[in-house]
Amino acid sequence: MAEEIEGKPIGKIIHYFDHIQVAVISLIDKLKAGETIRIIGGDTDFEQVVDSMEVEHKKIDKAKKGDEVGLKVSQKVRDGYRVFKV
Repeated sequence: MAEEIEGKPIGKIIHYFDHIQVAVISLIDKLKAGETIRIIGGDTDFEQVVDSMEVEHKKIDKAKKGDEVGLKVSQKVRDGYRVFKV
């Protein structure tokens, strides 16, 4: 049986820039700065607050479904990891 995950799925990681620790998330739901997200994949499972997001190198406070946003993450992630709103 699949593990029950707390939180609402909001997207997945589609790219990770290791040298600057920034993940690009393809959103299937909206996300705002200040909200807490949980990233799960492989041996990785952590939560963090969204301090700031960028789209096309411009800072934004909120993103909508369909956006691809970049945000600094506290741990290394990989493509395909799932992102949830806590």
